[in-house]
Amino acid sequence: MDIAGSVALVTGSNRGIGRRFVVQLLERGASKVYATARRPDLVDIPGVEVLQLDITDQASVAAAAEIATDVTLLVNNAGIATQGSMLTDDLANARREMDTHYWGNLAMVRAFAPVIEANGGGTIVNVLSALSWFAHPGSGGYAAAKAAEWNMTNAVRLELAPKGVTVQGLHLGAADTDIMAGYEGPMVDPADVARASLDGVAAGASEVVVDEWSAMVKASLAHGPDAFYAQFA
Repeated sequence: MDIAGSVALVTGSNRGIGRRFVVQLLERGASKVYATARRPDLVDIPGVEVLQLDITDQASVAAAAEIATDVTLLVNNAGIATQGSMLTDDLANARREMDTHYWGNLAMVRAFAPVIEANGGGTIVNVLSALSWFAHPGSGGYAAAKAAEWNMTNAVRLELAPKGVTVQGLHLGAADTDIMAGYEGPMVDPADVARASLDGVAAGASEVVVDEWSAMVKASLAHGPDAFYAQFA
């Protein structure tokens, strides 16, 4: 897909990885970028069309699709991280994770896939995670929701291929964003995440694995879980 001249919509674009997507899309010559957020007043990037969007609200998703009828590239980036225990934390937090990462992003795909098809085809990017493939104490709800989103990404890719819509799954470890505040391990630059993804869009890649950590986690799936999870014991 040629990003120059494309019309893109990015969710969660007021900060972090989403903001870097918007900036790089403009730099690469996208003809229009819809920068969306639950609080559009927080979007401060010149040259974009700002839209209010809550991906967990079906009416909000439908309203965005009625406005952004020229989209050819959708970046599903919006996300949350509630943290906490899968066994003792408020169950509402696990539901919020699934409502956002799985149901919310599926709603976006369902709303915008026909738009992209009607505009001659294009690409959907689902921002996933290395946590699509493993869990870590305190990240169970997020990991479960990302695992669901990962296989949803695989499923819609198969259904949309005949319609001229490609679907990219984007996997990364920790990124230097607000959502990872307090994390002390190595983190990838959010700009590098957006760059790798958009390079993949241009190349037609169905999956982009950004960093070595994510590649290692993916490779570990070929083996039993005991050795991998021993590092957390």
